[in-house]
Amino acid sequence: MADGAAAIADTSSSAVATGGVAADRLRSFIERIERLEEDKQAIMADMKEVYAEAKGEGYDAKIMRQIVRIRKMDRVERQEQEAILELYLSALGEA
Repeated sequence: MADGAAAIADTSSSAVATGGVAADRLRSFIERIERLEEDKQAIMADMKEVYAEAKGEGYDAKIMRQIVRIRKMDRVERQEQEAILELYLSALGEA
C-alpha cells in the first residue's frame, strides 16, 4: 500500500475483483442488459410481423412508421418541425 493503491483484503470473494470491481454486481448488470436485449429482439420481431400484416392488407408500412414517430412527438415540437419543413420546401420552390 506504499504506492497509494487500495489493496483488496478478501480476494476469495467473487464480489470483489481486481481493481475494486464488484464482480457479482457487474455480472448482475450485464445479465439484466442481456435479458433486455433478448426482450427487445422479441418485440422488434413482433412489430415487424404487425407491419407485414398491415402491408398485406394494403397499408403503406413506411407511412405507418412515420405516423408512429410523429405521434411520439410533442405537439408543439411537431408543429415547429412542420413549419421549418414548409419553409425549406418553399425556399427550394417545392411547396
